[in-house]
Amino acid sequence: MDLIYKVKEDITINDILTQKLNISTRLKNKLIKNKCILLNDSFIDTRNYAHNGDIIKINLGSSEDNSNILPKEMNLQILYEDEHFLAINKPAGLAVHPSILHFDNSLANGVKYYFNTIGLKKKIRIINRIDFNTSGIVLFAKNEYVQECLIKQMHSKCFEKVYLGIVMGKLTEKKGTISLPIARKENSIIERCVSDYGDCAITHYKVLHEFEKYSLIKCILETGKTHQIRVHMAYIGHALLGDSLYGLDNQTLINRQALHSYKMVFIHPIFNTKISITAPIPNDIMKLLRE
Repeated sequence: MDLIYKVKEDITINDILTQKLNISTRLKNKLIKNKCILLNDSFIDTRNYAHNGDIIKINLGSSEDNSNILPKEMNLQILYEDEHFLAINKPAGLAVHPSILHFDNSLANGVKYYFNTIGLKKKIRIINRIDFNTSGIVLFAKNEYVQECLIKQMHSKCFEKVYLGIVMGKLTEKKGTISLPIARKENSIIERCVSDYGDCAITHYKVLHEFEKYSLIKCILETGKTHQIRVHMAYIGHALLGDSLYGLDNQTLINRQALHSYKMVFIHPIFNTKISITAPIPNDIMKLLRE
């Protein structure tokens, strides 16, 4: 699990780490301390110069203490995996990370168990979070550098997150953008709302199919605020089917909000290639679409 960089000019190794590889100061200092940076296979002072043709090798695979999360055996549906990150199709009804209510039965606990089985002693680094009752893609980085790179991409327009959802009613505008700030609702630790005092939130949507009382929509998130799609669609009068928090208590058709993290497209942080990951539509949503 090495990051290789071939030097093309006379430049300090520190400048390569910060300017060429975009490594944060915090991570750079950690790599220096742990002697993870080599120049032509020799440990070096990063203040020194490297020259054209030199090879910088950074060891990203050093062992870490990950005992803060308990392992739990789970049947993980792995959508993509290499030595740098992991993409999992999370089912609805499973928390992404441990909490007081889900201390040992979150997706992170399952990933910890999986890491143990493959002998990977790394911290559990979650890149994106989706709601307890939302299904679909969740990314986990296998090292801190990849975590930094993917999070930076998520704050840029080169990382695409596509969701599929079933909403109440038929939308007048079949395609559009909802740009409304979202804040935590007063006196609530869970619920969010559209508020002038909130953070910028932008959702692009498109109607894919209309039924008698419902519509199948595709949403692309330009920002990633908590409950963003649920809040935005409810605000314009088309709450997600099954969303008892922001819509009607219509859970006779589906026992959770009909929302699925369907596709992610981004650039591989190490290989600089385009990665496209798709999560199959879950059975409960497929059943609704058939009926």
